[in-house]
Amino acid sequence: MRNENSMEHEQQRKEDLTPEQMLKVIFEYTAKIANERSLTRVLKHMANMGRDMILSDRCSVWLIDPATDELYTTVAHGVEGIRIPKNAGLVGHAVQTGMPVFIDNAYTNAEFREMLDKGAVAVDQRTGYRTKAMLVVPFRNNEGVTIGAYQAINKLTDAQVFSPQDLQYLELAASYAGKSLESVMLHQEIEETQKEIIYTMGEIGESRSKETGNHVKRVAEYSYLIAKRLGIPDEECELLKIASPMHDIGKVAIPDSILKKPGKLTDEEFDIMKTHTTIGYGLLKNSSRRILKTAAIVAYEHHEKWNGKGYPLGLQGTEIHIFGRITAIADVFDALASDRVYKKAWELDRILQLFQEEREQHFDPEVVDAFMDCLPEIIQIRDQYQDKMHTE
Repeated sequence: MRNENSMEHEQQRKEDLTPEQMLKVIFEYTAKIANERSLTRVLKHMANMGRDMILSDRCSVWLIDPATDELYTTVAHGVEGIRIPKNAGLVGHAVQTGMPVFIDNAYTNAEFREMLDKGAVAVDQRTGYRTKAMLVVPFRNNEGVTIGAYQAINKLTDAQVFSPQDLQYLELAASYAGKSLESVMLHQEIEETQKEIIYTMGEIGESRSKETGNHVKRVAEYSYLIAKRLGIPDEECELLKIASPMHDIGKVAIPDSILKKPGKLTDEEFDIMKTHTTIGYGLLKNSSRRILKTAAIVAYEHHEKWNGKGYPLGLQGTEIHIFGRITAIADVFDALASDRVYKKAWELDRILQLFQEEREQHFDPEVVDAFMDCLPEIIQIRDQYQDKMHTE
């Protein structure tokens, strides 16, 4: 069955944009792209910009994956993400040669038929969509290296084919795309490096307590699920998941005699143990990176209590950052549900009873409710990432 949106486009033939309309489109999308750091959203804006500039029915932004030597798109109007060999079809041809490709009728073109025969982009066969005109323009980074390509499909004016002017406009979009994508991909690489450092440091902190890094992994996954259930935006949920492994990083400065003590801590020892929150905050607070700034909040506030009787600040209720309130219940659940050097794991019913008792005392009641709502997924994560105690 033909895609309904495509049918609507075909029935609404348009005139090419006037210069004033073109400038409006360019300014609109360049402003959106300039304020984005998410690669997926930047690619979406770029696909929409290309489509709107030359009035194509669909537009895809393809990138080279150097790890697999493939071309891939996560943003393609009307279809899901696709991967193909780097030298496959018209997109591969444009990327390999660095030259644009004009096709007035795809089904009379050998390269396009080859793509369909190989099953790389057999979208038409699956959906009933009919690809006719096609325009492919490669784009390059600041060093002039080709890193991907624009692919526009089916012109929506009465001419039904792309013109030299369309090529000029799409090349303009491609020039901007190549340079913008390089900046965004560099930012993403920096964030990925931060994630790796944060997770590794979290594991180091926990390993001193004779536990594996699975504790920080479980707390991160629990926190993410709870945040999602609370309706927190996806980007913030992901940020919490990335930052939460650092919640106990301050334990790196706690003496082994206290950190690894198998029995109950004395009041003096517990006072020293509590300083891991301020130590962790001190290590992270001066960073300008949002991930580390979030980690600082989590390290500082995950032992605060809803009733104001927590530490180190004695914050109460919503004075505690939501990330601290979420990590608090995630951390306590994992501590109780896991074997530790000083205790055996609690039974689930006992933990849930405690959480109901501590609702509006230790824990934010809404966070407790969210935890209960996603309990089956939390149990699945606990079982998936079980760990064994270290022995010396």
